[in-house]
Amino acid sequence: MLRFGKFASVCAIALMAGNAGLAYAEDTVKVGLIFSLSGPGAVLGTEMQKGADLALEQAGGKLGGLDTTFIYEDDQRKPDVGKVAAERLTRSEKVDFVIGPSYSNVMMAVHTPTVRAGAILISPNPAPAPLAGKECNANYFAVPFQNDQPSEALGIYLDKQNIKRVMVITANYQAGKDVAAGFKRTYKGELAGEIYPSLEQNDFSAELTDIKSKAPEAVFAFLPGAQGVQFVKQYEQAGLKNVAPLYTQWTLFNGPSLDAIGSAAEGVYSIEPWTYDMDNPANKAFVEAFKKKYGSLPSNFAAMAYDAVRLIDGSVKKAGGIADKDAVRAAMRAASFESVRGDFAFANNHHPIHSMYLAKVVAGPDKGFSVHNEGLIAEKMTDVYAAQCELN
Repeated sequence: MLRFGKFASVCAIALMAGNAGLAYAEDTVKVGLIFSLSGPGAVLGTEMQKGADLALEQAGGKLGGLDTTFIYEDDQRKPDVGKVAAERLTRSEKVDFVIGPSYSNVMMAVHTPTVRAGAILISPNPAPAPLAGKECNANYFAVPFQNDQPSEALGIYLDKQNIKRVMVITANYQAGKDVAAGFKRTYKGELAGEIYPSLEQNDFSAELTDIKSKAPEAVFAFLPGAQGVQFVKQYEQAGLKNVAPLYTQWTLFNGPSLDAIGSAAEGVYSIEPWTYDMDNPANKAFVEAFKKKYGSLPSNFAAMAYDAVRLIDGSVKKAGGIADKDAVRAAMRAASFESVRGDFAFANNHHPIHSMYLAKVVAGPDKGFSVHNEGLIAEKMTDVYAAQCELN
């Protein structure tokens, strides 16, 4: 059975296989997936689609033992399009779960219509600050991290490295603001400047001139998707890479973006909750399967979408089906699955309690590049907004 979303650029997947003996096998799990699958945000969304599809395939087309339908929607990185997609999935398709979207500005539009309709919303990437604190919701779970967490870890790391003067450049949207706030929360040195380009901007000539003039010891950049590709290339062309080391967090470096950046990315640092070379059984199995299916290393976006589907699988299985939504939510809060990150737990606000790692882009044996884990920075971080959340 194939299902098409109104805005989908690809068809949904409904794999039917095995486990016919389960008592609730006649039920069906319906999952709507809202990703940016076209336009400048597609580099993220298509990676998420790969991770989600692989997880369902590995589960034999059944999540929690139930036949499962995926219905994809393309939000085009536009909040209004994402909102319409969420309304269609919850009202017309009556999905049980929504995975997505790819970007924080779309999440802010998708969140309310989804959770109010009673569907469980699982973020595979964005986790805006407002939704982690007072606006937390029993029907909302963020799988990757809260937006502020990686940049908080970076602030801690740069302080320990005695880096006294840093320049910050982040895209001017919800996630960019969260990232900047997280960095300023922990970094004790001097901010040489803050730059907030439009999410649509791809020429950074003026910004790079400003960075040169202020001579920081390091630069922290958060520019997602195609925007990040252009920035890193231009950063090297401006002769800055060996003058002020470039630090970022995971949205700048996923598989396709890394390939597009090429050698300009080598030596750039990133703060990550996951890298492809993490040593745990679930991750090793995921990386091997992804390489076999797609012929490349998985990105962090693929990994988190994969975890989101596995969270549904484990939770529905533990709850004994989808009829008792309270039991499903309880199983989700208990993180009833094996994460590619190893040990995994949710805080009371349904955001991960996370370890953060320093990673570095290095040349690989096949002449490509990869993001290599350089070691632990912060262990089992709970985001600062959890204290504002009234969920138990």
